Order: sequence, then C-alpha cells, then structure tokens
Amino acid sequence: MKRFALLVFSLFALSTAAMADDMPTIKLLMKEGRLYPETLEVPANTRFRLEVKNEGPGAAEFESLELKKELVLAPGVTRNLVFFPMKPGTYKFFDDFHPETGQGRIVAK
Repeated sequence: MKRFALLVFSLFALSTAAMADDMPTIKLLMKEGRLYPETLEVPANTRFRLEVKNEGPGAAEFESLELKKELVLAPGVTRNLVFFPMKPGTYKFFDDFHPETGQGRIVAK
C-alpha cells in the first residue's frame, strides 16, 4: 500500500511540475519603491506565473486587494506567484511598503 501511495504522489508531483513549466511567466522588478514595468500585460483566461524580484535596498511587498494576492520580499529576493485564469480587465496592485510610488496594474487581454 505504501508503494502505491508513493507512486500516486510521484505521478502527481511530476504532473504538477510539468503543468507549472507550461505556464507563461511574467516578470516584475521592484526597486527603491518603483515597479518595472508598471503595467503587466497577461493573457486572459490563462493561468500564469508572476516572477517578482526585489532589487531594492529594503523590503518590498507585492499586494493586490482585488486579486487577493500578497507577497513580501526581502532585499535581493526573487519569488513566484501563480495566478488562476483572469477575465479580461485591469487589476491594480501596489508595493505596500511604498504605496505613493509603487503603483501598478495587470491588464488581462
């Protein structure tokens, strides 16, 4: 029984990894309270990965209240967020540590 459970788990892990590799990856750079680019164009109705890198000297936080996504990054750290398919539209996000200068949007087309 343990072998069967291990086999099922291994197959699940492999299929999940394969699915993750098929997703488009969109990159966002956070640096000193600024976002590069400020507008991210993503495919609508498609699952995608957002790779967020913090090159600033302090902490940064990607946050979207509309999308219910939040990610805190220490200086020099790169992390990923996976987004489920989004309807066409515009969704705001911001750097919670720099809300005056760190405003961005995701445009799903």
